[in-house]
Amino acid sequence: FFRCAPTKTLTMAEYDEEIPDEDKVKIASDFIVNSPPGEFNEVFNDVRVLLGNDQLLKDGASGAFQEYNEDQFTPAKIEGQDESVLITKFAKQDDGKYVDPRSAKSFNFDHLRKATSDVESVAVDDVNGFRPAFEEAITQYKKDHYENGASAVYASGDELTCCIEHHKFQPNNFWNGRWRSQWTFNTKTGETNGLLRVQVHYYEDGNVQLVSNKKVNFKVSLSAPPPTAKIFIKKIADAESEYQTAISSNYVVMSDTTFKALRRSLPITRTKVPWDKIAGFKIGKELANK
Repeated sequence: FFRCAPTKTLTMAEYDEEIPDEDKVKIASDFIVNSPPGEFNEVFNDVRVLLGNDQLLKDGASGAFQEYNEDQFTPAKIEGQDESVLITKFAKQDDGKYVDPRSAKSFNFDHLRKATSDVESVAVDDVNGFRPAFEEAITQYKKDHYENGASAVYASGDELTCCIEHHKFQPNNFWNGRWRSQWTFNTKTGETNGLLRVQVHYYEDGNVQLVSNKKVNFKVSLSAPPPTAKIFIKKIADAESEYQTAISSNYVVMSDTTFKALRRSLPITRTKVPWDKIAGFKIGKELANK
């Protein structure tokens, strides 16, 4: 085994060839947007050291902070509400604030500190009773299937967008993961489009990421809002269960095939290393020396 000499981490400004500020910001933004779930702060701190210019990072990469939180369906808390709100592009208003349809509140969100402020009441379109019916159904579905998850149902014209987020962060065990599902339902036609996304990062003695997504389409028979919502929930439950089962099955296959293909089953000598005997030889040698 060889021990590498410690090296000094260079900032972008310390390289021989000067990197334009525009390229520095793009590199920093790419790192931030692609941060694994639950590891935004760690990536941000590393990027801050690499860039070596806090003002440039704040001015140039602030859009990346927003893009990351909206893409990850980052959950947040607003004062006076038990249920978490979601930071998504569907919640963004023209004035820059976000809306929580469940509480009919709008709020500002600090994308770096993950804090809400300036909470105000706001009008929410119920889409002829469909939005509250779907919200009630989605909330119960989330409680049944995603412990400590968060959900929201947004309205835009004749369409509803239902978002579900659930995460488990286990940094002490070297892994973090997040589930996101997004369902768009047309209240006039019953057409439904779904996007299911899973992202898991495992980094104990290595660095492995699972990034998977699946698109789903189906149609729901229209009737009054509550029974329509019930049918909708049944269909998305089937779709999400099928996707999760497929991912689990793929893990079994990958364990038996893909992961084994990443390394030799035998050393280049074509013989197994007798580790148990080697340990015995070492102990015997040490005793003999004494």
